[in-house]
Amino acid sequence: MDDEPLSDWAKRRDAKIGRLRAVPLVSGDGPKGSHLNPEAPRAIQRWNGYTWEPHGTAANLVETQRLLHPRDEETPTVAAPQPHPLRAGRGRHRKPRPGE
Repeated sequence: MDDEPLSDWAKRRDAKIGRLRAVPLVSGDGPKGSHLNPEAPRAIQRWNGYTWEPHGTAANLVETQRLLHPRDEETPTVAAPQPHPLRAGRGRHRKPRPGE
């Protein structure tokens, strides 16, 4: 069996430290999906490398999204690459045209 080295596994685990997640605070066996209870409060949890620990709370889905995905106020300095339209050609993925 090909096992990965422990150092590679530790790097992957350490890269996730500090990641945040939100857990809806609903009682009983109620629905847990964020889209089902957008006004329900949420517990914000932070991954410490071994377990999810309490980090904070949010009043509703909008506030939760603001905490988990903050918008960058700066505009990007590098222009995004422009997509290239399909070019004419006979690549192997293209079907031959009738009459060719």
